Amino acid sequence: MKWNKLYHYPPSTRSTTDGLRTYDVGTEKLPSVTTILSATQPQEKKDSIAKWQAKVGMEQATRIKEQAAARGTDMHTHLEKHILGEGYLDLRPEGRIAKQMADTIISKGFNDLQEIWGSEVVVYYPGLYAGATDLAGIYDYEDSIIDFKQSNKPKRKEWIDDYFMQLGAYAMAHNQVHQSEITQGVILMCTPDNFFQKFQVKGKEFIKYQHQFLERVDKYYEQRDNKSS
Repeated sequence: MKWNKLYHYPPSTRSTTDGLRTYDVGTEKLPSVTTILSATQPQEKKDSIAKWQAKVGMEQATRIKEQAAARGTDMHTHLEKHILGEGYLDLRPEGRIAKQMADTIISKGFNDLQEIWGSEVVVYYPGLYAGATDLAGIYDYEDSIIDFKQSNKPKRKEWIDDYFMQLGAYAMAHNQVHQSEITQGVILMCTPDNFFQKFQVKGKEFIKYQHQFLERVDKYYEQRDNKSS
């Protein structure tokens, strides 16, 4: 893996208001990709989440979500520091688990990472949306967007359409602004017991998820306009 800073990624400011994350890029305030996906969830997914919350109880559901989010943040920090060649030590029990997860992703997922253009960089599609991708570069000999995910348990591919749409959104933004030709999205995922999974989408399948995301963008702005009218 080598660094090649081919592109200049713009500075930005990220903020959260009423649970909605936005990015200030240049003169624009753009909704984040995750905000758009969350605001336009299909009813089926909302019902599934509500059913799970009712099953475990709202207090326990909140605890599980917050613990997973904190673990994911810690894991991302370990990975980012490794990519930057910096040391990072977290002796908390949660930090140790996150480091083991990060080490698993590095040992099992980084062998096919040939080149890095940027780490934790903001990409944006003018007038529509923005977001921060974990990595942009060359993976398995294809120009790619790469994201790291923690999961409480192994995932099936059909469960994580939102992740693929997220990758597709970042690729479209990168290609639009930087005139790149990113054709692949990669997810490197690990559970707390160090079960590793890699998902790659490319070609027509990747384009399908990009189109699905654009439909969600249309829905998001339609909902927003209806609320303001």
